[in-house]
Amino acid sequence: MSDEKQRPEWVPEKGGTEYTTNVMRGVEGGHDGMPPQPGSQAARQGSNPRRRQLSVEDHVEGVLSGDRTILARTITLVESNSAAHMEQAQEVLKHLIPHTGNSIRVGITGVPGVGKSSFIEALGTFLCDREHKLAVLAVDPTSSVTRGSILGDKTRMENLSRDPNAFIRPSPTGGTLGGVTRKSRETILVCEAAGFDVILVETVGVGQSEITVRSMVDFFLLLMLTGAGDELQGIKKGVIELADALLINKADGENKLRAQTARSEYNRALHYLAPATEGWKTKAYTCSAMTGEGIDNIWDVIQTFRQQTGESGVFEKRRKNQTLDWVYSMVEEHLRSRFFNHPGVKAERAQVEHAVVEGTMPATVAAQELLHTFEGRELRTGN
Repeated sequence: MSDEKQRPEWVPEKGGTEYTTNVMRGVEGGHDGMPPQPGSQAARQGSNPRRRQLSVEDHVEGVLSGDRTILARTITLVESNSAAHMEQAQEVLKHLIPHTGNSIRVGITGVPGVGKSSFIEALGTFLCDREHKLAVLAVDPTSSVTRGSILGDKTRMENLSRDPNAFIRPSPTGGTLGGVTRKSRETILVCEAAGFDVILVETVGVGQSEITVRSMVDFFLLLMLTGAGDELQGIKKGVIELADALLINKADGENKLRAQTARSEYNRALHYLAPATEGWKTKAYTCSAMTGEGIDNIWDVIQTFRQQTGESGVFEKRRKNQTLDWVYSMVEEHLRSRFFNHPGVKAERAQVEHAVVEGTMPATVAAQELLHTFEGRELRTGN
């Protein structure tokens, strides 16, 4: 094909200028996974359509220099379940850890429909306008049927996703309790090493335990709605004790007065609850992600929290305890993986499960039998 424009085959032979469509020479192959075109320069050079594999040094240097492409690839490496990838990821993290810990980590949760994405965009835009570097780890629910996720946070945060000071990373939950992927802690460290000073972790917020996200952030924010009814009391009762602040969103228009009333009611109720953070008093606030009212106030609250807990030593103490929790959660994960991948357990599992379902074997005996198989011992009669 020549470099000049060509008319498509479907244009009549005597067609005039009313047929304005032209075909132009395309980009030579060897890009986006496409094979090089025969005779093209890429083909003559033997171009490899696959991306170049990055070394540990490439990942480290790219993240520290703020290269967004390498940052995204490093997070993908960290999230991978491949044994080879996990080994390389740990080497990368080992080099990045000295450059981490210089951010404020904020967990954000709330029921679906409370406006988490709208709030994050409003807060993120506010922060980026003030020269903060913001990383948003937005976790999307994974379908229990198709195992897929929409990962639409970049679409919902359209303006923020275009801001050069913001980095949005949507991740599927993979069915993890609380809506947080098991690699979220490593992802936070990678983002901190890349120079982001504010990390927002958005959780699914569907009534599951949010203890997981509480264990990896400094400040935990619970978004609330007004007039939602008693059907939401379950999540409020379970997660409100973990929150460092309650924020009633959509406090605008006719809903503003109701939001202010709800704030007063929540503040009265909070007097009877133990604070989530030692030395800090949890309070309720209002905001409107649509108008921006109250966004600056909640950021002031977060900054006051960091200063106050930093001076008292609670901030550093929490970070150290979270690191220890991380160690033992990885131990539990490793033991769980070894148990279910054990050849003996895999061989007996179906039979044991069938016996439990049919009622011929008590659940306790079934557990003992599988554990004894895993430990290499036979179940002794009478135990």
